[in-house]
Amino acid sequence: MNADERKSFAAFLRPERLEEPPRSLAGLADRKALRVNAGAPASDIEAIRHVTESAFARPDEADLIDQLRCDGDVLLSLVVEVQEQIVGHILFTRMCVENTPAAALAPMSVLPEFQNRGIGGQLIREGLRILRERGERIVIVLGHEHYYPRFGFSTEAARNFESPFPPESYMAMELSPGALDGVRGKVRYPAAFGL
Repeated sequence: MNADERKSFAAFLRPERLEEPPRSLAGLADRKALRVNAGAPASDIEAIRHVTESAFARPDEADLIDQLRCDGDVLLSLVVEVQEQIVGHILFTRMCVENTPAAALAPMSVLPEFQNRGIGGQLIREGLRILRERGERIVIVLGHEHYYPRFGFSTEAARNFESPFPPESYMAMELSPGALDGVRGKVRYPAAFGL
C-alpha cells in the first residue's frame, strides 16, 4: 500500500460533517427506525450501496462492503431507516491484533441530507451495544480524531498496535474491562481491505 492509498484509506471513515451545527431529529423521531441488517435482502444491499456511494462520493467503500459481505467477514450490519428509506449504515467486521480477535468499525455512512442529525452516533452506540452483548471485547476504528473519542475510542488504547495508518486517527476501545491488557502487535484486516 503506497502513501496515497493510505491517505485514501485514512479518509475512509469520514465523520458526519462536523463543521455544521447539528439539526434536530425531532421531526423524524416517530418515523426513524434502527435495525440489524442480517442476511440483507437485495433491496437493502442496493440501498446500502446508494447511501455509501452518496456519503463518500465514490464507489470504493460500497465495493468494500460488497466484498466483505461476499467473503463472509461481516460481524454486524446496522441500518437506520426514515420513512422506510435506508439513510444510514454501519458495518463491523472481524479483524485481529496478532492473534487477538477484534471488530473493525468500517465503513459508516449517512446520506448527506441526513448528516448532522445524530444518525451516525446512533449507529455507533447501538453497534457497540450489540457487539458487547455478543461477547466482542475490542473494537478498532480509523477515523476522525475529534469524532470517535466521544463514543469511547482513543488513540492511547491503540498505542501498542502496528498499523500503516496515522496514529492520530487510529483508535481502539475495550468493550469489556482489561480486554486490551497485553494486546500488542500487527493489525490484520480481512483481505477485502487490501492491506
